[in-house]
Amino acid sequence: MIQFRDLQRQYAALKPDIDDAIARVCASAHFIGGDEVSALEGELADFVGATHCVSCANGTDALSLALMAWGIGPGDAVFVPDFTFFATAEAPAHIGATPVLVDVGAQTYNIDPQKLEQAIQAVIEEGSLVPKVVVAVDLFGLPADYPAIRCICNNYGLLILEDAAQAFGGSYKGQRACSFGDISTTSFFPAKPLGCYGDGGAVFTDNDEWASLMRSYAVHGKGSMKYDNVRVGINSRLDAVQAAILRVKLAAFKDHELDAINKAADYYHASLEGSGCGLPVVPAGYYSSWAQYTVRLPKGVDRDAVQERLKGQGIPTMVYYPKPLHQQPALKGVARRFDDNEASSALCQTVLSLPIHPYLEKGEMDRVVSGL
Repeated sequence: MIQFRDLQRQYAALKPDIDDAIARVCASAHFIGGDEVSALEGELADFVGATHCVSCANGTDALSLALMAWGIGPGDAVFVPDFTFFATAEAPAHIGATPVLVDVGAQTYNIDPQKLEQAIQAVIEEGSLVPKVVVAVDLFGLPADYPAIRCICNNYGLLILEDAAQAFGGSYKGQRACSFGDISTTSFFPAKPLGCYGDGGAVFTDNDEWASLMRSYAVHGKGSMKYDNVRVGINSRLDAVQAAILRVKLAAFKDHELDAINKAADYYHASLEGSGCGLPVVPAGYYSSWAQYTVRLPKGVDRDAVQERLKGQGIPTMVYYPKPLHQQPALKGVARRFDDNEASSALCQTVLSLPIHPYLEKGEMDRVVSGL
Protein backbone atom coordinates (compact mmCIF):
# COMPACT_ATOMS: atom_id res chain seq x y z
CA MET A 1 0.00 0.00 0.00
CA ILE A 2 1.22 3.49 -0.82
CA GLN A 3 1.74 5.72 2.21
CA PHE A 4 0.32 9.23 2.20
CA ARG A 5 3.40 10.65 3.94
CA ASP A 6 5.86 7.77 4.34
CA LEU A 7 7.55 8.36 7.69
CA GLN A 8 8.64 4.72 7.92
CA ARG A 9 10.57 4.99 4.66
CA GLN A 10 12.14 8.23 5.83
CA TYR A 11 13.16 6.67 9.14
CA ALA A 12 14.72 3.69 7.35
CA ALA A 13 16.83 6.10 5.28
CA LEU A 14 17.92 8.17 8.28
CA LYS A 15 17.88 5.44 10.96
CA PRO A 16 21.57 5.34 11.97
CA ASP A 17 21.77 9.09 12.52
CA ILE A 18 18.37 9.35 14.23
CA ASP A 19 19.13 6.43 16.54
CA ASP A 20 22.48 7.99 17.44
CA ALA A 21 20.83 11.34 18.12
CA ILE A 22 18.24 9.82 20.46
CA ALA A 23 20.89 7.78 22.24
CA ARG A 24 23.01 10.90 22.68
CA VAL A 25 20.18 12.68 24.47
CA CYS A 26 19.36 9.67 26.62
CA ALA A 27 23.00 9.32 27.65
CA SER A 28 23.15 12.99 28.59
CA ALA A 29 19.90 12.75 30.61
CA HIS A 30 19.29 16.38 29.64
CA PHE A 31 15.78 16.17 28.27
CA ILE A 32 14.44 19.73 28.54
CA GLY A 33 16.35 22.56 26.88
CA GLY A 34 20.10 22.36 26.72
CA ASP A 35 22.62 22.11 23.91
CA GLU A 36 20.44 20.17 21.45
CA VAL A 37 17.65 22.74 21.58
CA SER A 38 20.04 25.69 21.38
CA ALA A 39 21.89 24.14 18.45
CA LEU A 40 18.66 23.42 16.60
CA GLU A 41 17.39 26.97 17.09
CA GLY A 42 20.60 28.32 15.63
CA GLU A 43 20.46 25.98 12.64
CA LEU A 44 16.80 26.82 11.96
CA ALA A 45 17.42 30.57 12.19
CA ASP A 46 20.37 30.30 9.80
CA PHE A 47 18.32 28.26 7.32
CA VAL A 48 15.36 30.64 7.12
CA GLY A 49 17.42 33.83 7.48
CA ALA A 50 15.99 35.12 10.76
CA THR A 51 17.84 36.67 13.68
CA HIS A 52 15.96 34.72 16.34
CA CYS A 53 14.37 31.28 16.54
CA VAL A 54 12.43 30.36 19.68
CA SER A 55 11.34 26.72 19.80
CA CYS A 56 8.12 25.70 21.51
CA ALA A 57 5.76 22.78 22.03
CA ASN A 58 3.68 23.00 18.85
CA GLY A 59 2.63 25.21 15.97
CA THR A 60 -0.51 26.44 17.68
CA ASP A 61 1.48 27.66 20.67
CA ALA A 62 3.83 29.38 18.24
CA LEU A 63 0.93 31.48 16.94
CA SER A 64 -0.23 32.21 20.48
CA LEU A 65 3.22 33.28 21.64
CA ALA A 66 3.46 35.80 18.81
CA LEU A 67 0.04 37.27 19.57
CA MET A 68 0.86 37.42 23.28
CA ALA A 69 4.13 39.24 22.60
CA TRP A 70 2.16 41.85 20.66
CA GLY A 71 -0.45 42.23 23.40
CA ILE A 72 -3.34 41.21 21.14
CA GLY A 73 -6.64 40.68 22.93
CA PRO A 74 -10.33 41.68 23.18
CA GLY A 75 -11.42 44.33 20.72
CA ASP A 76 -8.65 43.51 18.25
CA ALA A 77 -9.32 42.19 14.74
CA VAL A 78 -7.00 39.47 13.48
CA PHE A 79 -7.44 38.69 9.78
CA VAL A 80 -7.08 35.03 8.82
CA PRO A 81 -7.86 33.03 5.67
CA ASP A 82 -11.16 31.17 5.71
CA PHE A 83 -9.59 28.12 4.06
CA THR A 84 -7.04 26.81 6.54
CA PHE A 85 -6.61 24.62 9.61
CA PHE A 86 -8.65 25.61 12.65
CA ALA A 87 -5.61 26.60 14.75
CA THR A 88 -5.02 29.72 12.66
CA ALA A 89 -8.27 31.23 13.95
CA GLU A 90 -8.25 29.38 17.26
CA ALA A 91 -5.09 31.12 18.51
CA PRO A 92 -6.48 34.68 18.32
CA ALA A 93 -9.92 33.56 19.52
CA HIS A 94 -8.38 31.87 22.55
CA ILE A 95 -6.91 35.15 23.80
CA GLY A 96 -10.11 37.08 23.20
CA ALA A 97 -9.34 38.68 19.84
CA THR A 98 -11.77 38.43 16.93
CA PRO A 99 -10.74 36.38 13.89
CA VAL A 100 -11.96 38.04 10.70
CA LEU A 101 -12.27 35.37 8.01
CA VAL A 102 -11.01 36.38 4.57
CA ASP A 103 -11.48 34.54 1.29
CA VAL A 104 -8.58 32.91 -0.54
CA GLY A 105 -7.36 32.63 -4.12
CA ALA A 106 -8.98 29.74 -5.94
CA GLN A 107 -5.69 28.55 -7.45
CA THR A 108 -3.02 29.33 -4.84
CA TYR A 109 -5.30 28.50 -1.85
CA ASN A 110 -3.70 31.41 0.03
CA ILE A 111 -5.33 34.58 1.35
CA ASP A 112 -6.56 36.89 -1.43
CA PRO A 113 -4.90 40.33 -0.99
CA GLN A 114 -7.81 42.15 -2.62
CA LYS A 115 -10.31 40.46 -0.31
CA LEU A 116 -8.00 41.18 2.62
CA GLU A 117 -8.01 44.91 1.96
CA GLN A 118 -11.78 44.87 1.56
CA ALA A 119 -12.12 43.13 4.94
CA ILE A 120 -9.82 45.64 6.63
CA GLN A 121 -11.85 48.51 5.22
CA ALA A 122 -15.09 46.86 6.35
CA VAL A 123 -13.78 46.49 9.91
CA ILE A 124 -12.68 50.12 9.97
CA GLU A 125 -16.04 51.32 8.66
CA GLU A 126 -17.98 49.24 11.16
CA GLY A 127 -15.88 50.59 14.00
CA SER A 128 -16.36 47.97 16.70
CA LEU A 129 -12.93 46.34 16.28
CA VAL A 130 -9.39 47.65 15.85
CA PRO A 131 -7.46 46.03 12.96
CA LYS A 132 -4.16 44.73 14.34
CA VAL A 133 -2.75 41.61 12.67
CA VAL A 134 -2.90 39.65 9.42
CA VAL A 135 -2.16 35.94 9.83
CA ALA A 136 -0.94 34.96 6.37
CA VAL A 137 -0.97 31.19 5.99
CA ASP A 138 1.47 29.55 3.56
CA LEU A 139 -0.92 26.74 2.70
CA PHE A 140 0.24 23.35 1.45
CA GLY A 141 3.86 24.57 1.20
CA LEU A 142 3.38 27.71 -0.92
CA PRO A 143 4.26 31.11 0.61
CA ALA A 144 1.48 33.68 0.45
CA ASP A 145 1.64 36.84 -1.68
CA TYR A 146 3.81 38.78 0.76
CA PRO A 147 4.69 41.73 -1.49
CA ALA A 148 0.98 42.57 -1.77
CA ILE A 149 0.21 41.70 1.86
CA ARG A 150 3.12 43.79 3.15
CA CYS A 151 1.99 46.79 1.11
CA ILE A 152 -1.54 46.52 2.52
CA CYS A 153 -0.31 46.08 6.10
CA ASN A 154 2.02 49.05 5.80
CA ASN A 155 -0.85 51.20 4.52
CA TYR A 156 -3.10 50.28 7.46
CA GLY A 157 -0.47 49.90 10.18
CA LEU A 158 -0.98 46.15 10.67
CA LEU A 159 1.49 43.47 11.76
CA ILE A 160 2.07 40.31 9.72
CA LEU A 161 2.11 36.96 11.46
CA GLU A 162 3.30 34.33 9.00
CA ASP A 163 1.78 30.91 9.66
CA ALA A 164 4.29 28.72 7.84
CA ALA A 165 3.26 25.49 9.58
CA GLN A 166 3.04 23.82 6.17
CA ALA A 167 5.69 25.75 4.28
CA PHE A 168 9.07 25.30 5.95
CA GLY A 169 11.52 25.25 3.04
CA GLY A 170 9.26 27.19 0.67
CA SER A 171 10.50 30.49 -0.70
CA TYR A 172 9.85 33.55 -2.85
CA LYS A 173 12.70 34.95 -4.95
CA GLY A 174 15.18 33.22 -2.69
CA GLN A 175 13.70 34.43 0.58
CA ARG A 176 12.56 31.50 2.69
CA ALA A 177 9.28 30.92 4.45
CA CYS A 178 9.47 31.75 8.18
CA SER A 179 11.14 35.08 7.34
CA PHE A 180 8.25 37.01 5.73
CA GLY A 181 6.33 37.98 8.85
CA ASP A 182 7.10 40.49 11.55
CA ILE A 183 6.93 37.22 13.46
CA SER A 184 6.76 33.90 11.64
CA THR A 185 5.82 30.47 12.94
CA THR A 186 6.09 26.85 11.94
CA SER A 187 5.06 23.42 13.17
CA PHE A 188 7.10 20.24 13.50
CA PHE A 189 4.09 17.92 13.59
CA PRO A 190 5.36 14.61 12.15
CA ALA A 191 3.69 14.95 8.74
CA LYS A 192 4.92 18.50 8.10
CA PRO A 193 7.74 19.18 5.58
CA LEU A 194 10.15 19.17 8.54
CA GLY A 195 8.59 17.05 11.26
CA CYS A 196 9.70 15.56 14.55
CA TYR A 197 8.45 12.42 16.32
CA GLY A 198 5.78 14.17 18.38
CA ASP A 199 4.64 17.76 18.63
CA GLY A 200 6.90 20.75 18.19
CA GLY A 201 6.99 24.27 16.83
CA ALA A 202 9.02 27.44 16.52
CA VAL A 203 8.72 31.19 16.11
CA PHE A 204 11.09 33.40 14.13
CA THR A 205 11.69 37.15 14.26
CA ASP A 206 14.36 39.78 13.77
CA ASN A 207 13.00 41.80 16.70
CA ASP A 208 15.04 41.36 19.90
CA GLU A 209 12.27 42.53 22.24
CA TRP A 210 9.63 40.23 20.79
CA ALA A 211 12.00 37.26 20.87
CA SER A 212 12.73 37.91 24.55
CA LEU A 213 9.03 38.21 25.35
CA MET A 214 8.20 34.96 23.56
CA ARG A 215 10.95 33.09 25.41
CA SER A 216 9.48 34.39 28.65
CA TYR A 217 5.87 33.57 27.77
CA ALA A 218 6.88 30.06 26.69
CA VAL A 219 8.21 29.25 30.18
CA HIS A 220 5.48 30.47 32.51
CA GLY A 221 6.36 34.14 31.99
CA LYS A 222 9.81 33.74 33.51
CA GLY A 223 12.08 36.67 34.24
CA SER A 224 15.72 36.21 35.19
CA MET A 225 15.10 32.53 35.96
CA LYS A 226 12.18 30.10 35.95
CA TYR A 227 11.14 30.89 39.54
CA ASP A 228 11.02 34.61 38.79
CA ASN A 229 7.63 34.94 37.10
CA VAL A 230 7.15 38.45 35.73
CA ARG A 231 4.09 37.79 33.54
CA VAL A 232 1.44 35.11 33.11
CA GLY A 233 2.65 32.75 30.41
CA ILE A 234 2.23 29.17 29.27
CA ASN A 235 4.26 25.97 29.38
CA SER A 236 5.48 25.43 25.83
CA ARG A 237 8.89 23.86 25.35
CA LEU A 238 10.46 21.67 22.68
CA ASP A 239 12.18 18.73 24.35
CA ALA A 240 15.76 17.71 23.64
CA VAL A 241 14.88 14.36 22.02
CA GLN A 242 12.71 16.12 19.43
CA ALA A 243 15.41 18.74 18.88
CA ALA A 244 18.05 16.06 18.25
CA ILE A 245 15.76 14.28 15.77
CA LEU A 246 15.00 17.55 14.01
CA ARG A 247 18.70 18.33 13.61
CA VAL A 248 19.17 15.05 11.73
CA LYS A 249 16.06 15.59 9.64
CA LEU A 250 16.95 19.22 8.88
CA ALA A 251 20.27 18.08 7.41
CA ALA A 252 18.47 15.56 5.17
CA PHE A 253 15.82 18.14 4.30
CA LYS A 254 18.46 20.58 3.07
CA ASP A 255 20.59 17.91 1.40
CA HIS A 256 18.00 16.06 -0.69
CA GLU A 257 14.43 15.92 0.65
CA LEU A 258 13.30 19.38 -0.45
CA ASP A 259 14.62 18.78 -3.96
CA ALA A 260 13.12 15.28 -4.10
CA ILE A 261 9.62 16.38 -3.13
CA ASN A 262 9.67 19.12 -5.76
CA LYS A 263 10.65 16.54 -8.37
CA ALA A 264 7.69 14.44 -7.22
CA ALA A 265 5.37 17.44 -7.59
CA ASP A 266 6.78 18.13 -11.07
CA TYR A 267 6.10 14.52 -12.04
CA TYR A 268 2.50 14.80 -10.83
CA HIS A 269 2.12 18.05 -12.78
CA ALA A 270 3.30 16.47 -16.03
CA SER A 271 1.31 13.27 -15.50
CA LEU A 272 -1.96 15.02 -14.60
CA GLU A 273 -1.86 17.56 -17.41
CA GLY A 274 -5.14 17.22 -19.29
CA SER A 275 -6.74 15.09 -16.57
CA GLY A 276 -9.51 17.62 -15.98
CA CYS A 277 -8.32 18.24 -12.42
CA GLY A 278 -7.35 21.73 -11.32
CA LEU A 279 -3.66 21.46 -10.47
CA PRO A 280 -1.94 23.45 -7.70
CA VAL A 281 -0.36 26.65 -8.99
CA VAL A 282 3.11 27.85 -8.05
CA PRO A 283 3.44 31.43 -9.38
CA ALA A 284 6.66 32.69 -10.94
CA GLY A 285 9.38 33.29 -8.37
CA TYR A 286 7.82 30.95 -5.80
CA TYR A 287 9.10 27.60 -4.55
CA SER A 288 6.85 25.23 -2.59
CA SER A 289 7.86 22.72 0.04
CA TRP A 290 4.76 20.65 -0.82
CA ALA A 291 3.26 19.79 2.53
CA GLN A 292 0.38 18.55 0.38
CA TYR A 293 -0.18 18.04 -3.34
CA THR A 294 -3.79 19.19 -3.62
CA VAL A 295 -5.84 19.05 -6.79
CA ARG A 296 -9.35 20.34 -7.47
CA LEU A 297 -11.71 17.74 -8.85
CA PRO A 298 -13.92 18.73 -11.79
CA LYS A 299 -17.35 20.10 -10.96
CA GLY A 300 -19.89 17.36 -10.44
CA VAL A 301 -17.38 14.61 -9.61
CA ASP A 302 -18.29 12.59 -6.51
CA ARG A 303 -15.24 13.09 -4.31
CA ASP A 304 -16.28 10.40 -1.83
CA ALA A 305 -16.56 7.89 -4.67
CA VAL A 306 -13.11 8.86 -5.97
CA GLN A 307 -11.60 8.39 -2.52
CA GLU A 308 -13.27 5.01 -2.07
CA ARG A 309 -12.07 3.83 -5.47
CA LEU A 310 -8.50 4.87 -4.72
CA LYS A 311 -8.65 3.36 -1.25
CA GLY A 312 -9.65 0.05 -2.82
CA GLN A 313 -6.43 0.22 -4.85
CA GLY A 314 -4.29 0.86 -1.78
CA ILE A 315 -3.99 4.60 -2.48
CA PRO A 316 -4.73 6.94 0.45
CA THR A 317 -6.05 10.46 -0.07
CA MET A 318 -7.05 13.27 2.27
CA VAL A 319 -9.37 16.26 2.19
CA TYR A 320 -7.78 19.45 3.53
CA TYR A 321 -10.27 20.95 4.44
CA PRO A 322 -13.87 19.70 4.29
CA LYS A 323 -15.39 22.91 5.65
CA PRO A 324 -14.33 26.56 5.73
CA LEU A 325 -13.70 28.20 9.08
CA HIS A 326 -16.93 30.17 8.85
CA GLN A 327 -18.81 26.86 9.11
CA GLN A 328 -16.95 25.69 12.22
CA PRO A 329 -19.39 25.59 15.17
CA ALA A 330 -16.73 26.73 17.65
CA LEU A 331 -16.33 30.03 15.79
CA LYS A 332 -20.03 30.87 15.67
CA GLY A 333 -20.45 34.22 17.39
CA VAL A 334 -16.67 34.46 17.80
CA ALA A 335 -15.35 35.08 14.29
CA ARG A 336 -16.53 37.64 11.73
CA ARG A 337 -16.65 37.79 7.95
CA PHE A 338 -17.69 40.54 5.57
CA ASP A 339 -17.97 38.50 2.36
CA ASP A 340 -19.55 35.23 1.24
CA ASN A 341 -16.04 33.73 0.86
CA GLU A 342 -17.13 31.89 -2.24
CA ALA A 343 -13.69 30.55 -3.22
CA SER A 344 -13.10 29.02 0.22
CA SER A 345 -16.48 27.28 0.18
CA ALA A 346 -15.91 25.96 -3.35
CA LEU A 347 -12.46 24.61 -2.49
CA CYS A 348 -13.83 22.72 0.49
CA GLN A 349 -16.15 20.88 -1.88
CA THR A 350 -13.58 19.99 -4.54
CA VAL A 351 -10.04 19.66 -3.11
CA LEU A 352 -8.32 16.30 -2.83
CA SER A 353 -4.76 15.78 -1.57
CA LEU A 354 -2.69 13.00 -3.10
CA PRO A 355 0.22 11.10 -1.54
CA ILE A 356 3.47 13.04 -1.70
CA HIS A 357 6.78 12.84 0.16
CA PRO A 358 10.50 12.90 -0.64
CA TYR A 359 10.73 9.12 -0.89
CA LEU A 360 7.75 8.57 -3.22
CA GLU A 361 8.68 6.54 -6.30
CA LYS A 362 7.58 7.21 -9.87
CA GLY A 363 5.83 3.85 -10.08
CA GLU A 364 3.74 4.76 -7.05
CA MET A 365 2.82 8.12 -8.57
CA ASP A 366 1.85 6.35 -11.80
CA ARG A 367 -0.56 4.20 -9.79
CA VAL A 368 -2.07 7.31 -8.20
CA VAL A 369 -2.51 9.04 -11.55
CA SER A 370 -4.02 5.94 -13.17
CA GLY A 371 -6.41 5.43 -10.27
CA LEU A 372 -7.52 9.05 -10.31
